Amino acid sequence: MTSASHPRDLRAELDSLTTEAFRPDLADIDRLPTLEIARLMNGEDTTVPAAVAEQLPRIAAAIDAVAERMARGGRLIYAGAGTAGRLGVLDASECPPTFNTAPEQVVGVIAGGPSALLTSVEGAEDSPDLARADLDALALTPADTVVGISASGRTPYAIVAVRHARALGALTIGLACNADSALAAAADHGIEVVVGPELLTGSTRLKAGTAQKLVLNMLSTITMIRLGKTYGNLMVDVRASNAKLRARSHRIVTLATGATDEETERALAATDGEVKNAILMLLTGADAETSARLLAGSAGHLRAALETAEG
Repeated sequence: MTSASHPRDLRAELDSLTTEAFRPDLADIDRLPTLEIARLMNGEDTTVPAAVAEQLPRIAAAIDAVAERMARGGRLIYAGAGTAGRLGVLDASECPPTFNTAPEQVVGVIAGGPSALLTSVEGAEDSPDLARADLDALALTPADTVVGISASGRTPYAIVAVRHARALGALTIGLACNADSALAAAADHGIEVVVGPELLTGSTRLKAGTAQKLVLNMLSTITMIRLGKTYGNLMVDVRASNAKLRARSHRIVTLATGATDEETERALAATDGEVKNAILMLLTGADAETSARLLAGSAGHLRAALETAEG
């Protein structure tokens, strides 16, 4: 197991982690004016994108692998504990309204279950049995991808989730914020965004959390671009589930086609609010049924459907 069993061993392990390092230069931070603390914190945050940039080739390779599996019907599954787990659940929950994915296509599992989203579940992150049980409940297949997320890179829940998924033939990604982490080593694709010591010693919801959020943004967003969920930089698979998203759908169709408000409204009404179909109708003159058939034949890729129609 990756975690040390004796408290003394665990303290020594934490002492070796960059994310747990003590910053003597910040020892008097509580005595500083609020504005100065804010400047210090903001300055620390500006270093995160550069740390992410160093991992871009690894991130891109992982995304291409994820997209290939999802194109075959696979799922993207995030697994983590504490802040890392919550970030995975957050990213997963935003995919259905943004990209019109089915709820089961992008999934977040967190050590301790849904209640851990709001309160700490003691000991959950140290339980390998929980990780295996949570993934077994999803009935993993080789088309799936499991992303283990852990700032330290040593969290048993995330490591066992990756090992278990890999043993079942799933693609695995390990996202950590320390170099030479057990999590990255356990995965097919290891991504280690080393952001350095935190402003508050060991508070990895800060820079490490920001780094994880940036990487997860890339994983889900670029994968969806590869899957044809966008047209240019327009979210053409947006699900119009509320007034704001209905207005956004209208605007996206107008931006993509240059149609009038009336033309856009008629097209959206004819396609039951499906943005891609409406755009295809307006750009090709096809009816709603033909547009739907063209999109189905192009695996949902709007550009490919347009090329087919023009051909």
